[in-house]
Amino acid sequence: MIPKTYKEVIDLGDGREISIETGKLAKQAHGSVVVQSGKCMLLCTVVSNYKAADVDFLPLTVDYREKFAAAGRYPGGFFKREARPSDGEVLTMRLVDRVLRPLFPKDYHSETQVMIQLMSHDPEVMPDAMAGLAASAAIQLSDIPFETPISEVRVGRINGEFIINPTLAQLAESDIDMMIGASADSVMMVEGEMDEISEEEMTEAIKAAHEAIKIQCEAQTKLAEAFGKKETREYEPERADEDLAKKIHDMAYDKVYAVAKAGSSKHERGAAFAEIKEEIIASFSEEEVEDFGDLISKYYSKAEKAAVRDLTLNEGLRLDGRKTTEIRPIWCEVDYLPSTHGSSIFTRGETQALATVTLGTSREANQIDMPSFEGEERFYLHYNFPPFSTGEARPIRGTSRREVGHGNLAQRALKGMVPEDCPYTVRVVSEVLESNGSSSMATVCAGTMALMDAGVQLKKPVSGIAMGLITDTESGKYAVLSDILGDEDHLGDMDFKVTGTADGITACQMDIKVKGLSYEILVNALKQARDGRLHILGKLTDTISTPNGDVKGHAPKMVTRRIPNEFIGALIGPGGKNIQELQKETETTIVINEDPVTEEGIVEILGVGSEGIDAVLARIDAMLFKPEVGSIYEVKVIKMLDFGAVVEYTEAPGNEVLLHVSELAWERTENVSDVVNMGDVFDVKYFGIDSRTRKEKVSRKAILPKPEGWEDRPKRDNNKGGNRDNRGRDNRNKGNRRDDRNRKDNNKED
Repeated sequence: MIPKTYKEVIDLGDGREISIETGKLAKQAHGSVVVQSGKCMLLCTVVSNYKAADVDFLPLTVDYREKFAAAGRYPGGFFKREARPSDGEVLTMRLVDRVLRPLFPKDYHSETQVMIQLMSHDPEVMPDAMAGLAASAAIQLSDIPFETPISEVRVGRINGEFIINPTLAQLAESDIDMMIGASADSVMMVEGEMDEISEEEMTEAIKAAHEAIKIQCEAQTKLAEAFGKKETREYEPERADEDLAKKIHDMAYDKVYAVAKAGSSKHERGAAFAEIKEEIIASFSEEEVEDFGDLISKYYSKAEKAAVRDLTLNEGLRLDGRKTTEIRPIWCEVDYLPSTHGSSIFTRGETQALATVTLGTSREANQIDMPSFEGEERFYLHYNFPPFSTGEARPIRGTSRREVGHGNLAQRALKGMVPEDCPYTVRVVSEVLESNGSSSMATVCAGTMALMDAGVQLKKPVSGIAMGLITDTESGKYAVLSDILGDEDHLGDMDFKVTGTADGITACQMDIKVKGLSYEILVNALKQARDGRLHILGKLTDTISTPNGDVKGHAPKMVTRRIPNEFIGALIGPGGKNIQELQKETETTIVINEDPVTEEGIVEILGVGSEGIDAVLARIDAMLFKPEVGSIYEVKVIKMLDFGAVVEYTEAPGNEVLLHVSELAWERTENVSDVVNMGDVFDVKYFGIDSRTRKEKVSRKAILPKPEGWEDRPKRDNNKGGNRDNRGRDNRNKGNRRDDRNRKDNNKED
């Protein structure tokens, strides 16, 4: 029996739609939907255990995978099946997770898994823009406790007009690429890159996206009502004790307030807070600690958070003694590592990043192979966050999702400033050595300086800053914090990172924890971020004001040449013999790519010394050398023959031509060595292809003066051959007469 399905359709405009359907697939999941736009189809399921896990947090897993079969393709690699998620899939997981997680009840601790799968791909539809909608719709159809529907959309802008969920082609023309996650009432997440836009323009883009999200949230509600919204499941809430909470608050608040106001360092402050907590725990009996130990820790953390927030709202002071707009001390250095192609150190307070730059050919480009996108990156950035950067000892289990996300943000901040004609593949690596505050923004700053140190001609330097926000809805007070600490990130209502040049924003990432944040506060926060960003930018340009004019002496130099496609084979040689020998002789790396538009070969030559590069260029010039008829060229004798000399064009070594003995001099030449010898250099005139010999003809005598009294031989009269012609006719007649006699003889025999 065909199952009954339920469907809602969302109009995106321009004839585009998104449908949400349930009832057909994955019915044993607690909630499942198929979200479709064009030929793109996402299947999303959600399952949550009915028994709580023995943890004090929500064990939520958001998984997003793209199936290669969705695009009619095979997975790469030996095993021919999907394996670990790609960076693109991880980034989509993070986008969805950051919006969903805050909307589960704080005391809900059941293991929950959201799985989103691309089942059918449409080249005109970007699936990551529908992943948040799919996740929320699946949860709405389940009995899992969840505050309100949400959705996510991508917003672009072309010629001043905002576009919701643009195609990949439209995105290439857009000066904005932002993902916004929100409920019908509140914006909760913003992440994207921009082409140096203003704070007001960014706010307008968020508003446009939020209007589209409201429609998508309404569609989810309608679908759940039509399907028959399940009653929210009952679960065992966390234990609570209001009297204990008030008691601990009264014991801790004033002491924490005093420590916070003292403005100490991270370790000193941490030790002082730990001491306060130990004193509170010591005031309870062993039996009470055993019974209420988890609650004591929880309520102490709440009291600590309240005291620190009140200090900032009431007195404008922060944990380390700074004012709300104050930036921590900064020091920078470039060219720190002697063997890298570029390097820098950026230190801001207790956060430090060491960045390196490596230059290479197109062969080192980062290959992206996803069902929804195939291509390569000629500029990419990797971010490493080792445990010692926060004073911890823990095992390293590969690259974390956080490292992928922070590296992507820094990459998006910088990539627009790398010139389009940069011949290199550029890899930036950020090693975070200390962290108390935004290490991703430190990576942007260190990356800018390392790129300029490497001689990459950045259009403009880029800086970044992490901002925080503390609000009090009852009093209406709020404080925007510039250059936040790690603790301020945890206790604040908004964590937003903004990067840009002196002229505008290039990237941003926001996680907004307070509901109904006004756009007025958002604009004020962005403007304060601009002031801080420009302050940091000044520190960078004080260290290195402009990119170095050239790459370092030990770094490879890159030269590109275009050649007609028909010469590519000759340059490579049979089995790559020519190019391999040339690379070995010149100590260079040569990469050849074909440009399908111009139908030319692009030759990349990478070498440390200019001599090797010049030698390769000379070989290419020689290969492409075509002498012009009537022109004079300098040649060198490289071989002596009885009937002439083999000469080589000095401007195109390897290009040889025969200089016939008759073209050496006006006088009759008996021996070639009477006129020229091995190694002689002289000029010849090029006559093109000789009609008689069908070979190239050059002449030395043609540019020499004729000897005195010289008389040219009279030209042979080709018509003076009547006798030969008559003889030919006579012979033909003889043949005819002979044939006549043969015919007569045959007749006689008959």
